[in-house]
Amino acid sequence: MSYETNRFVVEHKKTPSKAEAKTRINNFGEIYADFKPGQADKQASRCAQCGIPFCQSGCPLQNNIPDWLRMTAEGRYEEAYRLSSATSALPEICGRICPQDRLCEGSCVLEQSGWENVTIGAVERHLGDLAFENGWIEPIVPVQERDQSVGIIGAGPAGIAAADRLRTLGYKVTIYDRYDRAGGLLTYGIPSFKLEKDVVARRTDRLAASGVEFVLNCDIGEDVTFEELREKHDAILVATGVYKTRRLTVPGCGSTGVVVALDYLTMANKEGFGYNVEEAAEAHLNAKGKHVVVIGGGDTAMDCVRTATRQGAKSVTCVYRRDRANMPGSDREVTNAEEEGVSFEWLSAPKAVLGDADHATGLRIQRMRLTTPDAQGRQGIEDIPGAESDLPADLVIEALGFEPENIPVMFNQPGLEVTKWGTIKVQAGEFQTFVPGVFAAGDIVRGASLVVWAVREGQDAAADIHHYIQSNVSVSLEAAQ
Repeated sequence: MSYETNRFVVEHKKTPSKAEAKTRINNFGEIYADFKPGQADKQASRCAQCGIPFCQSGCPLQNNIPDWLRMTAEGRYEEAYRLSSATSALPEICGRICPQDRLCEGSCVLEQSGWENVTIGAVERHLGDLAFENGWIEPIVPVQERDQSVGIIGAGPAGIAAADRLRTLGYKVTIYDRYDRAGGLLTYGIPSFKLEKDVVARRTDRLAASGVEFVLNCDIGEDVTFEELREKHDAILVATGVYKTRRLTVPGCGSTGVVVALDYLTMANKEGFGYNVEEAAEAHLNAKGKHVVVIGGGDTAMDCVRTATRQGAKSVTCVYRRDRANMPGSDREVTNAEEEGVSFEWLSAPKAVLGDADHATGLRIQRMRLTTPDAQGRQGIEDIPGAESDLPADLVIEALGFEPENIPVMFNQPGLEVTKWGTIKVQAGEFQTFVPGVFAAGDIVRGASLVVWAVREGQDAAADIHHYIQSNVSVSLEAAQ
C-alpha cells in the first residue's frame, strides 16, 4: 500500500524499535532494528514536502530528502534509493551514524513547528539495506574506461566516497591504507552497536568488485614513498583522517591506567573481529571488572562509555567540563548511554589522576560553573574554588578529540603546506593542495568532524580531480597537434 504525503497530522512519529538496555549491553549488535514492511512508508508519508526543505539544507550532502521520502511513501523504493545514492556514496552508513538530531531531522520544519520530525535517518538506512537485499547495488561499470589512474591514501569514508565517484567516471583507482581492513574509523573506531562491520565491508567489497585496488597494511613513507605514488598515478588524494589524540596534562596522566580513546576502541573492534590479541594488551585495554572514567563530551566519548558497559565494567562515568546543553556529542547517544547505566559528571574537569605509574586508582575532578555569555552568546567556564571530588577509576580513557599527524614529515613531502592547526592547506574553493596533482579531503582538511562531511568532501574532491586530469589531457592533446 502506498501513502500520500502531508500525513503528519494522522501519522505519529515512530522510530524503529530499540533493544532494551539490559539486553543490549550484553552484546555488540546494533541496538536499532530496521523498519518492518510498511513502516518506512508511513513515516515517509509524514513529510510536509516543504517549499523550502530545511532538512536538505541541514544535510552536509544536500540530499534530496523530500523527493526520496515521497517516493518511499508511494512504494517506489528502488527509485527512492537511487535518488538517495545520487548525492551520497554511503547512504545506509550515514543513516546509521549521522547525528540527525543536529542535522536533517533537527532542521525538519515539522520539528520546528511542534509536530515532531520525520525519521529521515531511519528511512535512509532502510532504503540502503533494501537495495543490498534486492540486488539493486551492483559493481560499478563505467560508461567510459579511462587511461588515467588516481591513488587515494586512506580507506576511510572520504577515501571510499572519492573512489566510488572516480571509478564511476572510469578512472583506475588504488586505495592505500595503514590498517589490515578498509573502512578507517568506520571499521576500527566506531563500535558495532552503532555500525556493524558487515555494513562497511559490503561497501568496500563492492568497490573491489568494481576494480578498485586496495593496498592494505601500507604505511606511506615506509612501505612506499609518496614520490613513488606521484610517479605511478596521475593524481593523488590524501584522505588520511586525523588520528593523533589530544592528551591530558594533569598530574598522574602518565600512568599506564590512562589510555587514549582510539587505542581502546580499536582493541574492542579487533576483539569483535576475533583477532588473537596479545593477552597483556587486551587486559590493559579492556574495561571488564574496572571502574572506568571517560573524559570528554563528544560522540567518541559516548562510544567509549557504551563499549565499557558491554565489557562488564564495575562502573562507568563520563566527565565533561560543560553541561549537557553544551555537549558537542549527539543527544541521542547521551540518552542511550544513560539508559545503559552510564553516570555523567557535568561541569567537571580532570585535575589529577590518582594512583601510581603502574596503576590508576581514581580521578580527582574540579567542579566548574558557566560564566556570563559573551557577545556571541557563548558561555565560558571557570573553577568553583575549593570544589573538588574524587572518582574511583582503574581505567581512565582520554576522549578529548583528535588532531592531525604531521603529514609533511610522515610523507617526506615538505611542499604540503599545513594550517596553524596542522591540517593540510588546500587552495581556495577547491581540494587541490599547493603540490601539483595532489589533493586532500575529509578530516585532514577540516579537522575532526562528522562522517557525512568526509563523504561530502571525498565526492567533491573526486570532481576536482576529474577536472584536473581532463584539463591536463586537453592541454596534452593541444600540444600534440
